[in-house]
Amino acid sequence: MAEMVTNVQTANRSRLRSMTVPREHGAWGMLLVPLAIGGAVGLRSTENLPALLSLAFTAVTLFWLRTPVEALLATTAMKARSQDERRNLVVVIAALSILALCCLGAIFWRGRNMALLPIGMVVAVAFGIQAVVKRAGRKGRMPAQIIGSMGLTSTAAAGYCVANGGWAPIAIALWAINFAFAAGQVHYVQVRIHSSRATTRSELLSIGDFFLLGEALLCAVMAGAWYFGLVPGLAALAFAPIVFRGFLLFMRRPGPLNVHHLGWTELTNAIVFGTLLCAAYWNH
Repeated sequence: MAEMVTNVQTANRSRLRSMTVPREHGAWGMLLVPLAIGGAVGLRSTENLPALLSLAFTAVTLFWLRTPVEALLATTAMKARSQDERRNLVVVIAALSILALCCLGAIFWRGRNMALLPIGMVVAVAFGIQAVVKRAGRKGRMPAQIIGSMGLTSTAAAGYCVANGGWAPIAIALWAINFAFAAGQVHYVQVRIHSSRATTRSELLSIGDFFLLGEALLCAVMAGAWYFGLVPGLAALAFAPIVFRGFLLFMRRPGPLNVHHLGWTELTNAIVFGTLLCAAYWNH
């Protein structure tokens, strides 16, 4: 009997964790890596460091907040089924909301960092569009993820503005570059998932033809941005590792997907990309 009670309690804790902790592990990287890049490129002195840390806490808290809110509103598969679960979700939402408001207060103290307001408006619109696209089911999964990555990578622009103490065109450039990288990651992961059962190279190419077109377009856009002086040369070269791994996928024999290995590989690619991008702007 005691073992049965323990099993029930464990299951309940597992359900509560699933309803309160974000499950999109890759999204954490899309949120935090651009934030680190924007902060590292924009930071000129330690004066703005407290506001940058407040922004980091705000971004994490707001992203975290979405999971329990969706569970409470029953807009996802994992949703509250009892009064106790709903009560627990309300407590978590209230705690996260208070923390977010405190962090926002520190960021906007005495009218500072007002450049974040238009960024926040764009992000709100992006997530609103994402919610609509999600209703399309499987067909809307990848477009919804790409739209969501636009909102997540806004932390690059926000991080730069806060670290720099004001807005500058480079903030939009960092946002666009990080969004391009994140969108490419989303597309690559989807191709890897859908091609995991491919048995021939021709079948693999038929699944990933649009991805290859996107890779070629990315190379052309970044080369053009470099040529016209819109981005530093090393910023364009920061995409080289992921472009290489994208084309390499179609040179190897199709095989089963190791999701765990794929996750770590993409995290490594994000760190390498962020390091190269920071170096590009530090030396620019």
